[in-house]
Amino acid sequence: MFSKGSKLYSIFTGACPKCHQESMYVNKNPYVLKDTLKMHEHCSHCNTKYKIEPSFFYGAMYVSYAVGIAFAVAAFVISHLFLGSGLITAFIAIVCTLIIFTPIIMRWSRNIWINMFMSYNKDLVKKQEH
Repeated sequence: MFSKGSKLYSIFTGACPKCHQESMYVNKNPYVLKDTLKMHEHCSHCNTKYKIEPSFFYGAMYVSYAVGIAFAVAAFVISHLFLGSGLITAFIAIVCTLIIFTPIIMRWSRNIWINMFMSYNKDLVKKQEH
């Protein structure tokens, strides 16, 4: 499920959507804030260009909204329903969760967006290995 060749692998690891051989990001750690969204121009393994067109990743903002809502709902459910906190405490938990996970939300949104337009190609992996 999370192995190379699946979209989930590329989404959660930030690997090239076509060959899954390297990270799309200059720095794999999303919490290095100056490098959170810095991406390589193309994959050094399969030469896939990541920015298909100018402003390609603007569409990831829509995905980011949905991912942010998912994180907020999870924070609410955990804090209010499971831990039994009040609504004010649950609201604070939601805000803290969104602040803490913003770099991950931004990267996952870009990863989801690019994986909507590109698919894994096992032939690209084999071609480069020989």
